[in-house]
Amino acid sequence: MKDYVVLSKKHFDGQAADYDQRDTYYYSRNGKISCHDIAAQIKDLSYESLLDVGCGTGFLMELLTKQRPARYCGVDLSDEMIRVAKGKQIEGVEFVVSSADKLPYPDETFDIVTCSQSFHHYPYPEKAMQEAKRVLRPGGLYILSDTGIGGIGAWIDNHILFKLARSGDCHTTNRKGIEKLMEAAGFAVTDSRQIQGMIYTVTGKKL
Repeated sequence: MKDYVVLSKKHFDGQAADYDQRDTYYYSRNGKISCHDIAAQIKDLSYESLLDVGCGTGFLMELLTKQRPARYCGVDLSDEMIRVAKGKQIEGVEFVVSSADKLPYPDETFDIVTCSQSFHHYPYPEKAMQEAKRVLRPGGLYILSDTGIGGIGAWIDNHILFKLARSGDCHTTNRKGIEKLMEAAGFAVTDSRQIQGMIYTVTGKKL
């Protein structure tokens, strides 16, 4: 599993410099997917602190700081992604290099934890989900948007194609799979939606 961490880090370090110029599942200049969907969902919510796990270049943070003031933190495994994010000098945002399964924050720190298009890179998804729950306050929301499939297609990706591609993709699952993971972690699923194609967003509430 350590190999996946190295591959993901290499993959995103290499993309960081021009990532904001790409049209990706992370965000799209032409559609409402992942980052845009998360921002729209929490626009009218009341919160004081938010952590974005797998924050990349900080695109979601830019959207959210324009919507409302709060304490914003972003973590990412890629040093280069964090370097680019810090270079944007987004006011009120703290960016830190860290892995999703070992978050550098005390228990019950945040009202909302978001994760956009990075969960399929996590070699320890259950542990990453437990970490999100740990740093959330009671009643806090975990909003996860990703791309994935289920069934035989997921098996082929997870056991064959991802190992051959060596891009850092670790595992795939569909919206129902994420719902099950959240429920197993002790979240109550409050919203689950297919956004576009294989892209979905699932929200869990910490009980």
